[in-house]
Amino acid sequence: MNMYASNLAKKTKLNWDDKLSLEFSGDAPQVTSLSIEKTEDAITVFLCGNSTVVDQDNEPWASWGQMIPRFFNDKVAFANYAESGESANTFIGANRLKKAVSQMKAGDYVFIEFGHNDQKQKGPGKGAYYSYMTSLKTFIDEARLKGAHPVLVTPTQRRSFDEQGKIKDTHEDYPEAMKWLADKENVPLIDLHSMTRTLYEALGVEESKKAFVHYPANTYPNQPQPLQDNTHFNPYGAYEIAKCVIEGMKAIHLPLINYLLPDYNGFDPAQPDDFNSFHWVPSMAVEVEKPDGN
Repeated sequence: MNMYASNLAKKTKLNWDDKLSLEFSGDAPQVTSLSIEKTEDAITVFLCGNSTVVDQDNEPWASWGQMIPRFFNDKVAFANYAESGESANTFIGANRLKKAVSQMKAGDYVFIEFGHNDQKQKGPGKGAYYSYMTSLKTFIDEARLKGAHPVLVTPTQRRSFDEQGKIKDTHEDYPEAMKWLADKENVPLIDLHSMTRTLYEALGVEESKKAFVHYPANTYPNQPQPLQDNTHFNPYGAYEIAKCVIEGMKAIHLPLINYLLPDYNGFDPAQPDDFNSFHWVPSMAVEVEKPDGN
C-alpha cells in the first residue's frame, strides 16, 4: 500500500482523527443530552496489535480491544491504536507506535499483542527470534522511556481443530519467543494463546463457530456467500476473550484490576458464558468484507 492509499484509509477510520463518533441503537435509552468533560488523572491503557485487537468499525466483526472498556470504571481509559493486518514491525513503520508514545504519560500501560501476521513474513532477518523479537523490544523500550508499563500479550489462537477436537497450534515459535522476551526483560505477560485454546476447546468444534464470524449466506445485506472466518471474532467471541484478558491481568496482579466494575464476577475460559444468554443489539454499521490479516 502506498503512502497516499494508507493516509486515505486512515481518513475512513473512526478512531484516527480528533472526532468522537457515537451510535445509539436498539434498546438503549433515549438520549436527550450529552456532556463530555476532560480528565487529567485517568490511567490510559494503550492497545497495540492487529485485527484481533482493533476497534472494528463494522459488524459482525469485533475484537477484545473494543469490548474490554466495558468492564472498567472511569479511572481507566483505553486508547486502541491496533489496526487490521499489522505486524509488530509494520505497526512501528506506520508511525502508530510513535503516535501512541506522543500521548503517553508516566503510569500508563501499553498492551502489545502481535503474531498473526508476523509469521507470514519470510526472508533474511525475519522470524520469531529475529525481527519479531526486535520489534517487541522497541515497544518495551519506548514505553519505559515514557514511564509507562509494557505488557506483552500472546496472540489469540485460530479456530483450528484436529480430529480429536483439540486446537492445533498454528503460530509456530511466536508465542514462545514472546514469552522468552518477557522473561528476559522482566515484562508482565498475559498468555492469551493458552487461554483461548482452553476457551475454544470448551466451546467445542461446532459451538465455537458462534464466537467467530460464521454466518449463513444472506444473514447480512450484500452477502451472497457464507461467512466462514476462523480468525476474527463476532461480538460474543470478543466479549469472552476480553474476559480472558482480564483474567490474565489478575493472574499477574496488574494494579489495573483495582478499577474493575463491581459487576465483573470473574471468568473461567473452561466454562464459557452461554451464547444464548448473551444479549447484543446489532450495530447499524455492517461490512461483509473480511478485515486484513489472518
